[in-house]
Amino acid sequence: MHLKQLTLRGFKSFATATTLTFEPGINCVVGPNGSGKSNVVDALAWVMGEQVAKTLRGGSMADVIFAGTANRPALGRAEVSLTIDNSDGALPISYTEVTISRTLFRSGGSEYAINGSPVRLLDIQELLSDTGMGREMHVIVGQGRLDAVLQATPEERRSFIEEAAGVLKHRRRKEKALRKLESMTGNLNRLSDLTAELRRQLGPLARQAQAARSAQVIQAEVRDAQARLLADDIAQVQARLSAAVEDESRLRAERETLAAQRSAVRDEVAKLEEQRAKANPVIADLTESWQRLSTQAERFTSLVSLAGERARALSVQPESQRRESPEELRSRAASIRADETDLQHAKERAEHALQEAVDRRAKAEDVERELDREISALSRAIADRREDAARLSGRIVTAASRVESLTEEKDRVESARQSALEREADAQAKVAAAEEAIVAHDGGNDELSKDYEELAGMLAAAKQALAEARDEQSEARGRRDISQTRAETLMLSLEPEDGSAGVLDSVPGITGWLRESLDVAEGWEAAAEAALGDTAKALTAEDVDAAIAAIRHVRDGESGRVVIAVRTTAGQGADQTVGASDRTLDDAARAALASVGIDEGDAVLASDAVTGWPGLDRALAGTILAADLTLAGRLVAAGAPRVVTRDGDSIGPDAASGGAVAEASILARQAAARAARAEAETAVKDLAAAGVRVAKSQADLDDIEGRAAAARAEMHARDSQLAASTAELGVLRQSLTAARAEVERNTARLEKIALELASRREELASLEADQKAQDTDPKELEERLAHAQERKTARHAETVAARSGETEGRLALRIAQERVSVISGKADALERHARAEEARLIEEQRRQTRRAHHARIALQVAELAGRTLERVESARDTAARLRREAESGRADRDAALIEARRRLDEVDARIAEVDDAVNRRDVARAEQRIRLDQLEERARADLSMGADELVAEFGPLVDVPTDEGSVPYVREEQQKRLDQAQKKLARLGRINPLALEEHAALEERHTYLSDQLDDLRRSKADLIQIVADIDERVQSVLTDAYRDVQEAFVHVFSTLFPGGEGRLVLTGDDPLTAGLEIEARPPGKRVKRLSLLSGGERSLTALAFLVAIFKARPSPFYVLDEVEAALDDINLGRMLTMFKELQDSSQLIVITHQKRTMEIADTIYGVAMREHGVSTVISQRLKDLRPNEAV
Repeated sequence: MHLKQLTLRGFKSFATATTLTFEPGINCVVGPNGSGKSNVVDALAWVMGEQVAKTLRGGSMADVIFAGTANRPALGRAEVSLTIDNSDGALPISYTEVTISRTLFRSGGSEYAINGSPVRLLDIQELLSDTGMGREMHVIVGQGRLDAVLQATPEERRSFIEEAAGVLKHRRRKEKALRKLESMTGNLNRLSDLTAELRRQLGPLARQAQAARSAQVIQAEVRDAQARLLADDIAQVQARLSAAVEDESRLRAERETLAAQRSAVRDEVAKLEEQRAKANPVIADLTESWQRLSTQAERFTSLVSLAGERARALSVQPESQRRESPEELRSRAASIRADETDLQHAKERAEHALQEAVDRRAKAEDVERELDREISALSRAIADRREDAARLSGRIVTAASRVESLTEEKDRVESARQSALEREADAQAKVAAAEEAIVAHDGGNDELSKDYEELAGMLAAAKQALAEARDEQSEARGRRDISQTRAETLMLSLEPEDGSAGVLDSVPGITGWLRESLDVAEGWEAAAEAALGDTAKALTAEDVDAAIAAIRHVRDGESGRVVIAVRTTAGQGADQTVGASDRTLDDAARAALASVGIDEGDAVLASDAVTGWPGLDRALAGTILAADLTLAGRLVAAGAPRVVTRDGDSIGPDAASGGAVAEASILARQAAARAARAEAETAVKDLAAAGVRVAKSQADLDDIEGRAAAARAEMHARDSQLAASTAELGVLRQSLTAARAEVERNTARLEKIALELASRREELASLEADQKAQDTDPKELEERLAHAQERKTARHAETVAARSGETEGRLALRIAQERVSVISGKADALERHARAEEARLIEEQRRQTRRAHHARIALQVAELAGRTLERVESARDTAARLRREAESGRADRDAALIEARRRLDEVDARIAEVDDAVNRRDVARAEQRIRLDQLEERARADLSMGADELVAEFGPLVDVPTDEGSVPYVREEQQKRLDQAQKKLARLGRINPLALEEHAALEERHTYLSDQLDDLRRSKADLIQIVADIDERVQSVLTDAYRDVQEAFVHVFSTLFPGGEGRLVLTGDDPLTAGLEIEARPPGKRVKRLSLLSGGERSLTALAFLVAIFKARPSPFYVLDEVEAALDDINLGRMLTMFKELQDSSQLIVITHQKRTMEIADTIYGVAMREHGVSTVISQRLKDLRPNEAV
């Protein structure tokens, strides 16, 4: 596996699409400073998921987008694609080539993709982590990375090895398992509390069940009396409704007669309107014709006037302007041509005179230049003679001075050599004393280092504890926020959309919502709501008066309908209202449940599943809640009066309803809101407890950090003292080396001075001999120079006179040229003017002919327009007469139409009176129908019976059975019977009719929760085992990784520091939490701490640590950004040896300026900035060049 291709589009300085194709082996990226080499490293880190803008050398992530230059606009997005060769299957994906892409938009959006398919950042990190390339990015060693390794804590150094070993993914999985375990512990505690609470509730329910059995007989009697009274009310309403229907039929017959009359009158009106409609277009056409003819008459009148005016204007001839004739112009042109010829001859004479003056001036200047050359040659000869004499004297003085200075320098160097010998002896003694002091001081640091390592382990454990406590606090805060938000959302969804909310706020005695008082078994909320119908959304009232006031409030405000559940007053308990019919229905439902033989939890009696409000037994009597329609059908077939499914479908023997539900059950939302509030309260408590743990962990951490800081300060003090001693030793050694070097330099200098002094003395003697032999008399040359200067003066006067004559000739020629240029062309212009004047005279004659022709045409147009105007005016008068006649006929028809419409209005008024009477009858009938519907709804809700069935079985014509026989129905007696039964039921006290079913259901739930509790305990044990397995696996992998990295570090350190020693030391016994310290002792030094090493040694040590990781746990590739920039030639060679070793197992991408690094590369990429602010790349495979070089 290796990097195959990197494509950058709009990333930092790469404005255009740039592709780098990498080869296996060593790939070098070179270029000048600031050309964009490090941007290639940033692009690799960014596309692999880097999220910290500072790591990418930016202030925000938007800084990676090309910001524009003076010639290029800024781009809106940056995109980088990285193609990886996966032929060896190192990546866990079924592709031989994997392309990872990342795109960032300037608006803030970000996209990731693998082979073109959108993915999450987590997917890319998981994919790369299996190859040792994780979020720490240890495979990319950028600028400043070496300092980060040196300054890292032991725990941070451990993370480098963890990432290379591929255990970070296992650590994340362990942390996820621990979070699940913590959450499961809380659930386990809550479930244990819930199970104990259920056991406590089972006892009281058994006592309530016994009381419920005694109340069933009395409830049956109450129900029978209520049924007979309700049947009597329904019969009376039905009789009044029949009378209203007969009266309405009579009024409808009268309305039909009036409707026939109205139809006849409407036909008459329609006929008149049709005639009117036909006449209107004729009148409109006549009006339009009259208007059009009037317009044409006006136009022709204007045309006659305009044509006459144009004819008069064209008959008048314009006056012609007097101008010069063509013959006169041609005569003037001939005269000017003669003058031009004379001026041309004068110009030719001036040119000839000028040429003679130029020849005289050139000859005089040539003679003068020859004399100048002769004077210059004589002057140089005299100067050279004098300069040679001066130069020889100077050389003699210089040689003498050099001999003297060499003699003085010899004495001075000899003195300095003696002083250096003394300093050498003194420095040798001081170095020996300082080395002994350092050896004695280094031995006392071991115990302090051990104490600090123990504190470092305790500090790591405290940080881990604080992180875990903060995670718990964050998890509790998240649960609290989610639960509170969910509870608030659910409560908002419970707000009514009708007039109920206004009733609750405005009417006294309305206490709240019925749903808030109900307790519904879990899972049966939708079925219970369907069984209760509108009652599920009802308000609750203290008494009937409050309910009546609420209904009036809604009716007055036209706010829709409202359903109200009235709390029964003392002596009218809900359980007393249960009559024999209710018990019969419940018994039938129980019998159906028993006969079908269903599983527990698939069906339940509605009165057992819904409790909490007196009076619900009537609405739920005989109702069973079932899991689905199939089970409902079986229960109905078994005799169940009514079955409602979890989906809200209602099935009965004679009717059924159901279908899709628009929204979730209001009772289900109510239950969910309660659960969410309970979860929020629990989360608040957990958050408070987590806050206490965070505070305690923070206090422990602060204490340990204080102790560690004190130990660290003491170590730093000792290290500083040792560093000062080491620095002093270094200074002393430098002094010793300097003294020795100075002795050697002075000795060599004395030998060199002796040889140079002998040479300078010989040179001085030779120069003095040359000076005596030289002739220094220059008089002859000076006389020749004076004679030449006299001749030049005479010739210069002749040259000045010749130049003056040339200037006068040029001035005369210029004047002649100006005169010729002024007169030239005037004759041609006059001839062109003569030709133009002839053409103008011809065109003026033609124009006069055209004006006469146009005048004749204008007179003809005026005559024709006059005749046409007469005919148009005659047609206009005829159209005006016809229009008046048509408008008179339309007025007669409009009068007849008004009379017909009056008769139609009279018939419509009578029909409206009849309609009002019918509407009043309809309102009365509707009121009776509403009353009947209310009674029928009451019959269904309270007795689960239809109106016809109720009247047939309990109507006023049906005898009332008693213990002594049947007696006729008397309303007063039945009302008295009902009151007595209710008083008996009240004396029994508060009765829970669902106690038996609740007891059974509670016992069943207790068994179910006990089983769930056992399952949770087993799951907790499984999670604990998973965490232990992960720890064992990670410990094994890390132990092997530590061992391999330690062995590799020893090898790499000995390669980079021949004769030195280096090793890696764990700060604790547990590989999972222990940090990693680096001990390094370069050759010739006895220190081990990194802080005591020089800058170059620290960089090499950091490189040794990273290379050891690379060799122990190789990754497919590594990116090194100028890591060898600060190395000297010897250390660079050692580092390149490491590069060659890494080349065998990994691909290397090296950013470098070093020529030797480039020499070992397989491929070189050159980055340059040809355009300011925009990077470009060229590449070359060196293996393609090396064969040619060998030839």
